[in-house]
Amino acid sequence: MSVASFFPENIKVALKNIPPGEWIPELPEDCIRLHSGYPAPALVPDEELKVAVTSLLEEEQDLPLHYLGSPKILKLKEQIKVRLEERGISVSGEELLITSGACQAIDLIARILLDEETIVAIESPTYMEALEIFQNYTKRIISIPVDKHGLQTDVLEEILAERKRNGLANPRFLYTIPTFQNPTGTTMTAERRQHVLELADSYNFFIVEDDAYGELSFYKNLPTLKAMDKKSRVLHVGSLSKIVAPGMRIGWITGASEIIHASAWFKKDLNHPFAQATMAVFLANTDFEVKLLTLRDTYWAKCAVLLSALEQYLPESASWYVPEGGYFVWMKIPDVETSEMLTQALSEGVSFIPGKYFFMDQTDGTEFLRLSFSYEDEKEIVEGIRRLGRVVEANL
Repeated sequence: MSVASFFPENIKVALKNIPPGEWIPELPEDCIRLHSGYPAPALVPDEELKVAVTSLLEEEQDLPLHYLGSPKILKLKEQIKVRLEERGISVSGEELLITSGACQAIDLIARILLDEETIVAIESPTYMEALEIFQNYTKRIISIPVDKHGLQTDVLEEILAERKRNGLANPRFLYTIPTFQNPTGTTMTAERRQHVLELADSYNFFIVEDDAYGELSFYKNLPTLKAMDKKSRVLHVGSLSKIVAPGMRIGWITGASEIIHASAWFKKDLNHPFAQATMAVFLANTDFEVKLLTLRDTYWAKCAVLLSALEQYLPESASWYVPEGGYFVWMKIPDVETSEMLTQALSEGVSFIPGKYFFMDQTDGTEFLRLSFSYEDEKEIVEGIRRLGRVVEANL
C-alpha cells in the first residue's frame, strides 16, 4: 500500500514542486558563507535573551510554559503595534496577528486567499520560500520584472490591462518586497509605490507587502506601502527575525480585520507562548532605536566592504545593484551558468545562491547569483569575494 495514495490531489501536486532548500549542497569545512541570509552572530542578543528568559520564569514560574501561556503575549502585541506606529502604520488589535515568523504569515495569507483556480502576481526574481509557498496552492502565477528601482509597475499595468481586454481574471494579490528586496536588494521608488497602490484599487487586488528588511536602512526610509494605503488593499507582513533573532520565530500580519480573523482561524498553533512572552520581556528591556542604529551601522559597513571587494576582484563583465539597506547584493555574470559555477566555488571555500532559484521560470536566472554580507565578518567577506573572483575568471 502506498500511503501517498491517500493524499488529496492538491497535496500530490504540491509535493511535485522543488523541495525547500533543494539548492543547498553540503558545505565544505571553513566555507565562507556568502549565501547565508542570517543576522551577524555578534548582533544576535543571546545574553539579553537569556536575561529575559530568567526574568520571565522568575516572575511567572510555569505560566509561560502552559497552553494558555503568559499575559505578556498581549503585551507583545501592543509592543508590535508601537513599532508599526513608528513607521506610520496604525492598526487596531483586530487588524494585527502575531505569527511564527514571516513565512507562517505568508502561508496563512496564501491559504485563505488562494486556490488552484486563483491567480497570484509575484516579483521576478522573488523570495524563494514565498515562491515555494504559492506553488503549493496554485500554478497560476504571473511574474513581474524587477529592475534597480524595484518592481516595474508599468509592466504590471500593461499585463493587467491586457488581461482585462482579453476577459481574463485579475490576480487575487500581488506579493512584493518593496524595501531592500530579497534577493536583489533593490528599493521600490516612491512613484512606483503610489502607482502600485493605484493599480490595486483600479484592478481590485490585494498587495502583500513583505517588510522583513524594512528597518535595516543605511539611509532614509521610504514609507511602507501599508502606511500609504488608504483603501485597505495592503496586507503588511513583518518579522523580528532579521533584527533580533530568527530562531524566536516572531512575525506578524496587519490588514483588514476579516483577513486577520480568517488567518487566526486557520493558525492553530496556540501562539507559542514561551517565545512570545520571552520576546515581550526582551523588548521591554531594550532601547530599540539604539539597537537599530547598531544594526544599520554594522550592515552598512559590511555592505561597503563587500562592494569594494567586488570592484577589486570581479571582472568588468560582472555587474550588481548597490543596495540601500538589508542583507543582499544581486549580481549578474553574463554567459556564466551560476548554478554550475557553485560547485567550483565550494571547492574554493565560498558559497552563494544561484539566481535561478528566485525565479518562477528558472531559465531566467541562470546568469545571476545572490550574495549576503550579513553573516560573515569583514575579513571573511573580502576573502570570500577574492575566491569568488578567481572562480568567475575561470568560467569566462
